[in-house]
Amino acid sequence: MNLKLFDYKLPSELIAQKPATPRDSARLLIYDRKTKKIEHKHFYDLPKYLTKNDVLVFNDSKVMPARLMGNKESGGRAEVLLLDQTEDHKWEVLLGLRNPQVGLKLLFKAGLKAQVISRNEGKTWLVEFNFKGKKFNSILLKIGQMPLPPYIHSKSTESVLQKQYQTIYAKKLGSAAAPTAGLHFTKKLLTQIKRVGCQIEFVTLHVGLGTFDPVNTEKIEDYQIHSEYIEVNKQTINQLIKAKKAGKRIIAVGTTSLRTLETAFSNNQLSNEAIKQNTSIFIYPGYKFKFVDALISNFHLPKSSLLMLVSALIGRKTTLELYQKAIKQKYKFFSFGDACFFK
Repeated sequence: MNLKLFDYKLPSELIAQKPATPRDSARLLIYDRKTKKIEHKHFYDLPKYLTKNDVLVFNDSKVMPARLMGNKESGGRAEVLLLDQTEDHKWEVLLGLRNPQVGLKLLFKAGLKAQVISRNEGKTWLVEFNFKGKKFNSILLKIGQMPLPPYIHSKSTESVLQKQYQTIYAKKLGSAAAPTAGLHFTKKLLTQIKRVGCQIEFVTLHVGLGTFDPVNTEKIEDYQIHSEYIEVNKQTINQLIKAKKAGKRIIAVGTTSLRTLETAFSNNQLSNEAIKQNTSIFIYPGYKFKFVDALISNFHLPKSSLLMLVSALIGRKTTLELYQKAIKQKYKFFSFGDACFFK
């Protein structure tokens, strides 16, 4: 399929620059795949559309304050964006500095130091830090900055951003970007969802910055999608298999949860073994879904792999038609924007 088929024009004023307050006051476009009915609601209306026959699956990954500002040992500013931990002390990173080269030493606050070890394929580098584990994480939480997407120009303080750009149930530190569909949930809303009897489960996918990369091949089938780490424990696997066999509706909260589930239950192999692996699953029209029945998602960028994933679920023409209706209705788009429920 041609990449141009997944393009659309979005007025820049519809790109959300801050989240709705409270979180669940964001708007919610609901599309029924069977009846084709469209409803315009708010996110706090979600429990009305859920029953005891539903399972909501959340991604509990926690966004790292992955942007580190420091200096080269020789002088001059240096910026490091953490992408993926490859070994105890070593990270794959993006470097924001002049003339990066192997052997370069970098200095940060709180005694943190790094050395550039090697250059990877593409734009990334491998660096080695002087701290690891809990010590490294505690320093990161003190001096790191939230890695906001390039289309968000926030004037909020770092402490405010660390709350805004994090789901309320985030648990496992490791993402370079938020699983944004989950940003709309509040404690009160989760309580209401549990009250209707809806089952809640958690999986983990650590979101990489590749999630923001536009597909850059003319034929989408030629695109090599980014790889991301996923984890699903044995108890959750068993609960999900049981729910699926009982005929419950599996609702992925966000594209990251959907990609995790479709990887975990690929080829209908309902194995009850825990999963810890990388996934580079690329879902686009023609894909046959193995496990997920419905999706809660934000509005995605033109020509993005996430827009193609939504198109695989509800159809490309339907996706673009719904996006045009949302634009006319002045919905807010992207990470801090409004949401859709494709049921």
